Amino acid sequence: MASEQRPVLSVEEAQQHILSTVDVLEVETVPLLEGAGRVLAESVAADRDIPPVTNAAMDGFAVRGEDMVGDTVRLRVVGEVAAGHEADTPVGPGEAVRIMTGAPVPEGADTVVRFERTRLEGDLVVLLAPPGPGKNVRQSGEDVRRGQVVLEPGKVLRPQEVGMLAALGHLEVAVIRRPRVAILGTGDEVVPPSQVPGPSQIRDANSYTVAAQVQRYGGVPLLLGVVHDQEELVLRGIQQALERKADFIITSGGVSVGDFDLVKQVMNAEGEMHFWSLNMKPGRPMAFGDIDGTPLLGLPGNPVAAMISTRLYARPALLKMQGFRDWSEPVVRARLTEPIERKDGRRHYLRVCLDGTDEGCGAELMATLTGDQGSGILNSLVEADGLAVIPEQARHLPAGSEVEVVLLT
Repeated sequence: MASEQRPVLSVEEAQQHILSTVDVLEVETVPLLEGAGRVLAESVAADRDIPPVTNAAMDGFAVRGEDMVGDTVRLRVVGEVAAGHEADTPVGPGEAVRIMTGAPVPEGADTVVRFERTRLEGDLVVLLAPPGPGKNVRQSGEDVRRGQVVLEPGKVLRPQEVGMLAALGHLEVAVIRRPRVAILGTGDEVVPPSQVPGPSQIRDANSYTVAAQVQRYGGVPLLLGVVHDQEELVLRGIQQALERKADFIITSGGVSVGDFDLVKQVMNAEGEMHFWSLNMKPGRPMAFGDIDGTPLLGLPGNPVAAMISTRLYARPALLKMQGFRDWSEPVVRARLTEPIERKDGRRHYLRVCLDGTDEGCGAELMATLTGDQGSGILNSLVEADGLAVIPEQARHLPAGSEVEVVLLT
């Protein structure tokens, strides 16, 4: 096959190629809470000052700064104002108004003395160690001014941005649409999780591992089930993905060099194959191309390879499609607790658990392999905190060597 003559790509080359083929999706307007964690697609300006009026920062007495002279100050209490009510009693010389947090500061007052620093004597309040003038007061507009652009397009909506939008009266928000990702399993040996497998069959873990990752990366997974190793069935599954208006298609299995590895054949016949071999382990055989302009990522069938490949290649593409500008991996540095020997010149992603120990001048993370590193050992990922990255040029790493670990958050 012509596709077998394609060069073996590095991880970075494959990532950049995939990223170059996807674009940011369209804008949609959603209820405010549905926008949390997504990318803002519009500028947001304040329709009013926040706070709208100068108000008390704590419970106490509103007073005039010029009255706080001397060690003992006695002022006549002439009124009270609570949050959400108008301050209709002004403060004159020698007077004070009892005030609650958030209540507007009355005319004439510029300072709030908290209750803990006062003592009542009939209708007088005695100020004990009064603060300086202007203390414990929040000025009108000190947070946001009317007309100020508070949020720009491209901002990721964290809880604090959601709160700001609510403060500005936005119950809906324009964000980048989430990508619809069709997920198709292949293989005569693969059956749905609900089915009791035969002696030579396995339940479909890959579709659910991939779907869970797609959800975590912000996509909308479309589970298409599993098709047998027949070219027309694989094609029908991919056509179903297109009919459901998928923005991205992910298959598992059928991308190696076996007689029944049909995803590559369908891609070559019906679309375009971009590459299919990577310089990494696990996950060397991986197909990427497009059918009718829709990107198709063909994952290996082994569950560890499928999950790691989804993380490395689908994740950045899906993030870009949603308007995210940073798709870098969360990584830490850790020291190996055992030596690593590798001679194949590939980049290895080893499943490790992380432990912190106090040694010498500070705490260090130690990385320990989670047992058998075979690409079919899903439990090695269940027990793992991260993926230790062993560079292509590394042949021997003694125990204690420092490596980069991609966190499996």
